[in-house]
Amino acid sequence: MSADLWDAPADETGLDGPARPRDLDAEHIVVANVMRQPELIDDLAAAFDPADITDDRLRWVWHAVDEIRQKLTAGEIRYEAVNTQLQAWKASGYLPIVPLTRDQLVDLYGRAQLGSTTWYAASITKKAAAARLVAHGYEAIARGRSAAFDPDEDVPAAQAQLDGVLGATDQADMAVVGDLLAGSLERAVTKPTTENRIPTGFIDLDLLLSGGWAPGQMVVVGARPAMGKTTFALGLARAAAVKHSIPTLFQSLEMNKEDLADTLLCSAAQVGLHHHKQGTVDPAGLTRLAKAAGQVRPAPLHINETGHLSVPLLRSQVRHLVRTVGLRLVIVDYLQLMYAPKSENRQQAVADMSRQLKLMAKEFGITIIVLAQLNRGPEQRTDKRPQVSDLRESGAIEQDADIVVLLHREDAYERDSPRAGEADLIVGKHRGGHPGDITVAFQGHYGRFVDMASEAS
Repeated sequence: MSADLWDAPADETGLDGPARPRDLDAEHIVVANVMRQPELIDDLAAAFDPADITDDRLRWVWHAVDEIRQKLTAGEIRYEAVNTQLQAWKASGYLPIVPLTRDQLVDLYGRAQLGSTTWYAASITKKAAAARLVAHGYEAIARGRSAAFDPDEDVPAAQAQLDGVLGATDQADMAVVGDLLAGSLERAVTKPTTENRIPTGFIDLDLLLSGGWAPGQMVVVGARPAMGKTTFALGLARAAAVKHSIPTLFQSLEMNKEDLADTLLCSAAQVGLHHHKQGTVDPAGLTRLAKAAGQVRPAPLHINETGHLSVPLLRSQVRHLVRTVGLRLVIVDYLQLMYAPKSENRQQAVADMSRQLKLMAKEFGITIIVLAQLNRGPEQRTDKRPQVSDLRESGAIEQDADIVVLLHREDAYERDSPRAGEADLIVGKHRGGHPGDITVAFQGHYGRFVDMASEAS
């Protein structure tokens, strides 16, 4: 091994306290294992935070593997590819440290101990908790020694910090019912506000939902194929990110990023998608596209195209974006295409994913909108109208969802329908509110749904 690879980073110490607790051997082994088997990033996502890796150089190796694993096969991800990514980041100024050299990466790669990753990752997590405990302990000592010590303020503050070492959220969420009644009485005479709500882009839908999507909600948008559920979902993303600058993640398992960008831009510019695809947009349309691009470009909309999205991988991406950009909305297109561990019972696999997505929305305080395919139930009815029970593997999805919106267009079944160009948003489930039907306009040539009252963008 090269000596400087194993030199510990500068220790963080208290004024007269011991070195920060850490397990550097475990950090080397975990990162080496991830280099050999990048899929371990998904396996560790639920219980391990790479931010707990104390050696910045190793942590950036982890990030490099995470970056390139979407582009290369697992067999291609070796120290050469990691080194190339690190050097590219360094050249662009993105990397704030001096990374490991190629020779050091070769040495690190040889430290892998496959089969032990979970154990060593747990050791890193344990040491990180110990480090937080030490830091909060010294801060509590400083509070106690301060001439300005106030027991009514400083003791509860110290206690809250110590509770946070293990993430004592269960206790924090507990309350005696009597303490809740004052708020209940106040809400009885106070109209709901739209604070922290995410507008849907549809006036009547926002009214039905008391201002839009709420933090912690899991929303399911169900439709039969060719109803336009991806188009509808892109409209939700546009309303949040472009019109209201709300950080949004759009996860596509079906359409590629280029097609999504084309639809997003054409819908904003009111330019025909068929003209765009054929390269026959006229000068006036180009002007509108350029103007729309100026509006869309700064939007905090993150689009990820992947054919292999698991719940642990999504969780890792959500955690990163929550910390870095304040992510508030996630849209997944669509549920049945998500990857789940092999199971003889597909219904149980979908149920597990549905439950994990709901828990993820609550944990991070975000809204997760999941698109879902409906079964053939609507085709068997005279009016073709969908119902919540038409959701494939519907039992768990119905139970976990706070809101279920079913998308229905009569002209998808009957081209000459008197309701051609109209679409129904059927809110079939609304936890804490009323269900209802909302009619909107479908402008398929622009790739968008809009309010009936006003079809302007």
